[in-house]
Amino acid sequence: MYFRHQFPGEIISYCVWLYYTFSLISRDIEKMMLYRGIKVTCETIREWCQKFGQQYANQVRHKRSYVTDKWNLDERY
Repeated sequence: MYFRHQFPGEIISYCVWLYYTFSLISRDIEKMMLYRGIKVTCETIREWCQKFGQQYANQVRHKRSYVTDKWNLDERY
């Protein structure tokens, strides 16, 4: 999935996860990665989010549990 990219897949997926999970802007993610010693530009992060964002959303949607009409007693109180 991350073939021919300069950075490892873990870094790319972490940046995309930060962008969509916490609604951070790419400049904030750039600073966070710089604190970890990884130099990546905000433009690169934006491109990753455009390219891999839909795949990330599909994974989250697939893992999410569905709401049913059945409630347990401990969930009411």
